[in-house]
Amino acid sequence: MQPILNAETVSIYYGPKRAVNEVSLSILPNTVNALIGPSGCGKTTFLRAINRMHDVTPGAKVTGKITLDGQDIYASDMDPVAVRRRIGMVFQKPNPFPTMSVYDNVASGLRLSGVTNKSYLDQIVERSLRQAALWDEVKDRLKSPATGLSGGQQQRLCIARALAVEPEVLLMDEPTSALDPASTSRIEDLLATLKKDVTILIVTHNMQQAARVSDTTSFFLNGDLVENGVTADIFTNPKDERTEAYVTGRFG
Repeated sequence: MQPILNAETVSIYYGPKRAVNEVSLSILPNTVNALIGPSGCGKTTFLRAINRMHDVTPGAKVTGKITLDGQDIYASDMDPVAVRRRIGMVFQKPNPFPTMSVYDNVASGLRLSGVTNKSYLDQIVERSLRQAALWDEVKDRLKSPATGLSGGQQQRLCIARALAVEPEVLLMDEPTSALDPASTSRIEDLLATLKKDVTILIVTHNMQQAARVSDTTSFFLNGDLVENGVTADIFTNPKDERTEAYVTGRFG
């Protein structure tokens, strides 16, 4: 099986400071991939490079190569907006558009792409909310403000919004860190279903979560990718002693 996403010697700089050091990583399609490591180790910085979010960060620079389906996403003829449609992002804190309804939040990306057919929008909104395991909870309040939903519902709404444009890859930056245990569990359960349709990279500080939800795990430390492999191996038989020290809680 060919990787859907491939990073080759990717370094990321904030001004003169190098935050990520020549990371090479291949991601197979329809898998969940956890990025773990202590705060400030470069995992979120690397994640954001995958959908060109550093384009809008003053002083940031990405070197090396990142390909999606063999296409260089930083090529001069590659539209960053088109890249972000193919590589969606869900952030740490739920961020529904506060002035929009539940329906309009999910439909926003399609409308920006020029879709106006209401029956088609209705269909995609329902499908996306079902994919995010939210339809049954909001089907009678689609026109209500998204901000009226609970935190966990808002995060699933953000997942539905990302799914509506049918991305190939979904990036999730600690998507449950601001949620209660019940909401966290629902989103974790969701990942196993979602990976049938989309490849997922998730940054998490929660070792138990990484072990539960991911197929592969990448351990970052001081901007370096120390180790990557099958999750069970990373947690039970890591090759690097620094990985073992981290996953067993001896430092963090």
